[in-house]
Amino acid sequence: QVQLVESGGGLVQPGGSLRLSCAASGRTANMGWFRQAPGKEREFVAGITWTLPDYADSVKGRFTISGDNAKNTVYLQMNSLKPEDTAVYLCAARTHVAYSVSYYQDDYDHWGQGTQVTVSS
Repeated sequence: QVQLVESGGGLVQPGGSLRLSCAASGRTANMGWFRQAPGKEREFVAGITWTLPDYADSVKGRFTISGDNAKNTVYLQMNSLKPEDTAVYLCAARTHVAYSVSYYQDDYDHWGQGTQVTVSS
């Protein structure tokens, strides 16, 4: 059974930075981050395979996803944060290897509980 535990959320001022972590127990393949703001649909933020990362257009150049295979952990470094980045951020994992990142939540088999990120002055 795969379990994903996110950490690192919090309150930050516009222009600030946060780093989210997602520790996975159990066997995972590709991993990704999604977010859901109040009243909005869940949306893809970033994903990583063992080839290349991929990002939503809204976060390109500001967010960086990376992984530590030894720790079975994936990170999301978020810089130049904006109020519109405010959301619950969820870690997701696929159990089957794919060569490209999926933007679709239905392709992910396991989800964490989420961590709140609030960007406000």
